[in-house]
Amino acid sequence: MKLPHSFAPHRTWAQRSAALASWLLLASAGAHAATAAELATAQATVDQMQPSATLRKIVENGAIVLGTRESSVPFSYTVKQQPVGYSYEIALKVVDEIKKRLKLPNLAVKNVQVTSANRISYVVNNQVDLECGSTAHVADRDPLVAFSNSFFQYGIRMAVKKKSGIRDYADLANKTVATTAGTSDERILRQMSIDKKLNLRIISARDHAEAFAALKSDRAVAFVMDDPLLYGKIAQEGAARGEYIVTGASLANEAYGCMMRKGDPVFKRIVDDVIANMQRSGEATKLYETWFMRPIPPDGMNLQFPMSPEMKALFANPNDRTVD
Repeated sequence: MKLPHSFAPHRTWAQRSAALASWLLLASAGAHAATAAELATAQATVDQMQPSATLRKIVENGAIVLGTRESSVPFSYTVKQQPVGYSYEIALKVVDEIKKRLKLPNLAVKNVQVTSANRISYVVNNQVDLECGSTAHVADRDPLVAFSNSFFQYGIRMAVKKKSGIRDYADLANKTVATTAGTSDERILRQMSIDKKLNLRIISARDHAEAFAALKSDRAVAFVMDDPLLYGKIAQEGAARGEYIVTGASLANEAYGCMMRKGDPVFKRIVDDVIANMQRSGEATKLYETWFMRPIPPDGMNLQFPMSPEMKALFANPNDRTVD
């Protein structure tokens, strides 16, 4: 199911908020299930295509299973128990393309919430067919899963309270720092602590919300994470957002991609083509503006996170390369 067209940038926040409420109500009611005739047609279509275990599984189940996140604002997060976000909209565009390819307009979409710690195993073990959230395409994940063309590039930095006086990583020596378990950020942070002899005490939180809560409650002096996610958590603080800053040189530059099972080039090509077409056509730029430069649900927060030169270069030349 698509997000409402009223999420287009020219609409007011009040109009978009009302449309979101209507969309969530519709989503909770569930989409129409595919009929037996539609599934038979889809099965015949798959039989005529190059082999794809993922597409065959989708037809056999009459549904595609998307891996979603709870608090990866603004990429994939939950509003009134329904997933929304920049990455989630990309996943829905892939679903639209699969419906066309399979001639299955009423293909059901099932959302399964994953975490940083279990998202790879959910893909490997066939529990989700596609995960478009905030998963970095780093080289050590390539033996386990396949990644689509990248849809976001970013740096790894830290959020701190302004009053703390912390501005660079040397200021963290012998202090407690939060990050999210199962992320490349956690590995990089631990290695930095060793290399720079910082003796960090590291809180490996279950998700980004829990990690930011450690900073907010002063159980940690910093939250190290992908910089767009840091801006997302700070934006959720509303009037208190001015109490926090994102600081420090980037520890690494990485890119997000959609994650899927290895060994299915047909399915990967569909996902890659959808992302590349969005980027070359300007649709991805409009989507970026909607989620990073304008008010977003649930409370109309605005990340005010302009597109970087690296992102513009990625959109001009879609690719699935790692940047680590």
